[in-house]
Amino acid sequence: MGYQFRFQKVLDLKENEKERSLSEYNESVHEFEQVAEKLYDCLKKKEVLESNTHEKLNNGMSVQEIRHFQQFVSNLEKTILHYQNLVVITRNKMNEKQVQLMEKNIEVKKYEKMKSKHFDVYASELKENEQKEMDDLSIQTYMFRGN
Repeated sequence: MGYQFRFQKVLDLKENEKERSLSEYNESVHEFEQVAEKLYDCLKKKEVLESNTHEKLNNGMSVQEIRHFQQFVSNLEKTILHYQNLVVITRNKMNEKQVQLMEKNIEVKKYEKMKSKHFDVYASELKENEQKEMDDLSIQTYMFRGN
């Protein structure tokens, strides 16, 4: 008879939940990175636009170009604000998924620890039974030779 952990099905279920949680966490990290990249791109565009406009203002710029620039910067700032809010939301989501993953990992570790302890008990009982059988065989051999 081989070793059978009595909570193996529960352990398998917990491991599957952990894998699902890990997948969700990785997906949330990917979403966060995408949103953060878009925010960075918008901030970089604004920086370049302001730098170019500052140079043009020093060299002379028409009122129409200034209005166009202000409208473009205003729209860009709205986009930046939108992405900043998205970054906060996706970061919070990512942190929630990380907490869930840690909880699932702890649950799996508990069951693995239980399995390890259970196996140690099983192994010691098996060794003890083998020792008893060896003692019985020794006694029987002694009795058989002694008669």
